[in-house]
Amino acid sequence: MSKKLLLKDAHIEGIRYFETYRKQGGYTAAEKALKMTPDEILEEVKASGLRGRGGAGFPTGMKWSFLAKPEGVPRHLVVNADESEPGTFKDRYLMEFLPHLLIEGMLISSYCLGSNTSYIYIRGEYSWIPDILEEAIEEAKAAGFLGKNILGTGFDLEIYVQRGAGAYICGEETALLESLEGKRGNPRLKPPFPAVKGLWERPTVVNNVESIAAIVPIIDITGAEYAKIGVGRSTGTKLISACGNINKPGVYEIDMTITVEEFIYSDEYCGGIKDGKRLKACIPGGSSVPIVPANLLLKTVNGEPRYMNYESLADGGFATGTMMGSGGFIVLDEDQCVVEHTMTLARFYNHESCGQCTPCREGTGWMYKILKKIEKGEGKMEDIDLLWDIQRKIEGNTICPLGDAAAWPVAAAIRHFRDEFEWHVKNPELCLTQNYGLAHYADPIPAVENNA
Repeated sequence: MSKKLLLKDAHIEGIRYFETYRKQGGYTAAEKALKMTPDEILEEVKASGLRGRGGAGFPTGMKWSFLAKPEGVPRHLVVNADESEPGTFKDRYLMEFLPHLLIEGMLISSYCLGSNTSYIYIRGEYSWIPDILEEAIEEAKAAGFLGKNILGTGFDLEIYVQRGAGAYICGEETALLESLEGKRGNPRLKPPFPAVKGLWERPTVVNNVESIAAIVPIIDITGAEYAKIGVGRSTGTKLISACGNINKPGVYEIDMTITVEEFIYSDEYCGGIKDGKRLKACIPGGSSVPIVPANLLLKTVNGEPRYMNYESLADGGFATGTMMGSGGFIVLDEDQCVVEHTMTLARFYNHESCGQCTPCREGTGWMYKILKKIEKGEGKMEDIDLLWDIQRKIEGNTICPLGDAAAWPVAAAIRHFRDEFEWHVKNPELCLTQNYGLAHYADPIPAVENNA
């Protein structure tokens, strides 16, 4: 059984309420932290090696150290709960069932960062969760863990929940800040970065829900002990949202030392492919990371087992690897159509583009139209090369990473599944009633060379 830090009490009835959470040791990490100096907390976070759990994987302690501290200017912590990445639902689980874990993490983090007013920005579709969070905030305040002069330390903290309007783009930190200020959620040009000029032009740290929740066990067991869990730079535990053609979809906490094969096929986790079918492909980190066929998912091109951590999943770069991303683990079986899945994702990114950057605004719609043609049996061979050319001109040419998020799935699908696209073109009538199938995507890799 893997070690659990965040979900260890998730099975306990009533854990979402303060009294039960407190009985299980809740807020003891906060009590410990409030007796430390902010610099001591920062050093613990740095020592833990915690990397941002929202997708980028940037070291959290380093990010916090960038926060500007001009005299007399308020600072803010903003929790990014705009979990809009298709295939990702771990933050929803934390907020719905363990809201006090997030609030305790926010208390410790806010104290470290010097934020007296902190925010949770939550996606509009999570309509029932703000009520859970606000109830937990009131419970914590009644117990003296929020409000004025917390536990007699002289530290004040108010936490507010802000509901978004349901825009994927607001998962980008500067678009989130624009929305939080009551403006249209368009990404800002950087620099200046939020750490210097963020919310209302004040120094601001924006962190994902899981990242802030992880601060609690870091303070509880110390950063050094946290760093011993996992492997290499993939320290601590990671929440994975597993879905698709598996027997046991759900949220799992892993310590990043297990193989991808174990995660998919063991009874402790996904329980294997549904209905006894074979694995065809997987999107391991949410819809924006590259899809990989089964033979590149379970092993690297060097024939080594692929592990569920940042470095191993990225082994081989985009040519033969992928990314951990947000941990949205989407499994496709042998009967799934990669062209159709890619078209669905392209439609999503086209719909969610804010339209600020021409390559993204025009390119995402163009890719969706071409993919729709190919899926309907109306495509041409040159459409595949055109798709490749369009995604290449979107990637790296936009203000925010949404352009990259739209381009990478298309690029990876063509890179690894080009023969499936060609089959759609060559069989315009057959592709309407039949899928390409598994083909060679699960066959052993013959050599160390790749076809990038």
